[in-house]
Parts: sequence; C-alpha cells; structure tokens
Amino acid sequence: MQPSEAPLAWRKSQACANATCIEVAEQPDTFFVRDSKNVAGSVLTFNRADWGSFIAGIRTDALVPR
Repeated sequence: MQPSEAPLAWRKSQACANATCIEVAEQPDTFFVRDSKNVAGSVLTFNRADWGSFIAGIRTDALVPR
C-alpha cells in the first residue's frame, strides 16, 4: 500500500556499500521499505509499533555471531 498523497522521500541505508540496498520512506504513522534495485516492485508497509519491533529484531539479530 502506497499513499496517494505527496510522493514519498525515499532514503537508502547508511550501511549501503553497493547496489543491494533497501530504501525507507516515512510518513507520520507509517514506514515503507523497498528494494533499491526494484523501485517499482513490492513495498513493505509498517505501522509505528510494528516498525519498532522490526528494527529491534534487526538490531538483536545483528548482535548474534554468525
């Protein structure tokens, strides 16, 4: 689901070192995530609470040695 209002301001992760990145856009209560290689493709949508859980999960997983 993408909003019909003003265009989203997409930004890439600061950790992006090559073409395999994600982009995030934010509205007051909604976050959008897409693949930078396929900007016309699917977009994940998160409400504020789910976004917080998603980010916490990423941070927790990043701390687990592989």
